[in-house]
Amino acid sequence: MTAVETRPAGALSQVPGSPGNRSFGPRLKAFVALTKPRVIELLLMTTVPVMFLAARGVPDLWLVLATCVGGYLSAGGAAAYNMYLDRDIDAMMDRTSQRPLVTGMVSPRECLVFASVLAVGSTAWFWFLVNPLSAMLSLGALLFYVVVYTMILKRRTSQNIVWGGIAGCMPVFIGWSSVTNSVSWASFVLFLVIFFWTPPHYWPLSMKVKDDYERVGVPMLPAVAGNKVVARQIVVYSWVMVAVSLLLQPLGYTGWFYTAVAVACGAFWLREAHALQSRAKAGITGAKLKEMRLFHWSITYVSLLFVAVAVDPFLR
Repeated sequence: MTAVETRPAGALSQVPGSPGNRSFGPRLKAFVALTKPRVIELLLMTTVPVMFLAARGVPDLWLVLATCVGGYLSAGGAAAYNMYLDRDIDAMMDRTSQRPLVTGMVSPRECLVFASVLAVGSTAWFWFLVNPLSAMLSLGALLFYVVVYTMILKRRTSQNIVWGGIAGCMPVFIGWSSVTNSVSWASFVLFLVIFFWTPPHYWPLSMKVKDDYERVGVPMLPAVAGNKVVARQIVVYSWVMVAVSLLLQPLGYTGWFYTAVAVACGAFWLREAHALQSRAKAGITGAKLKEMRLFHWSITYVSLLFVAVAVDPFLR
């Protein structure tokens, strides 16, 4: 972690990244950082496997590439808008104090133009190179994340990540619609898996950095409720998530392989969730709470589950 920046966001003349002091390489890296590439990797991880399931095998590889590029542009635009709107609190949080708008490597105006270009470009990309349905779903996800989550929910309710997470579920629909030009019960089930996965994925991280959220007045659940309450909510969402993940097999969309992976990974997840709850009930705090164990496993879980989604059609 770095020291918290206390200057006003966007005060470019006071920082090393001010105009006249920003070379091409670091500037390019800063614009890439605006798109939150690590988050987008996870979004694409839930997009491509669904395309394999929708195609019942290998989808058209050009279509996969076009969908991934469009998805990156759309999610990157949403992330850039998010950094533009949150630049005031980003400057006061340890976790975000090195973001491009805070350091001054990118100005607010540049960020806004960049985000808008990505938003328009991604919609046009999907419309002309994939299909109009995928374009509308992509645009809807972007608007939901920017308007509903960032502008309305994030600073007003502790349920912000629950409902705001809907935007992160949309790549499932986009992946399916890119292949079939429609949505299905399979895509809806996987949408719900990500919906119920998002809170127990993000809340452990929020527990770790809750001081940041308290400092800026963002009511993320761990910042307004005790560890026992948060851990209980994590367990509830985890059980629902695992139960929903098992619906694909009885609906006829997957076979034994996906089901075996979902059961094994779900069982390990539930063990970690209940272990976190036990530590929270015992009043354990600090490093011994080990909340990040579940956060890191959550990324592994969703990766393995969606790899199983892609592999399963070849084993049926």
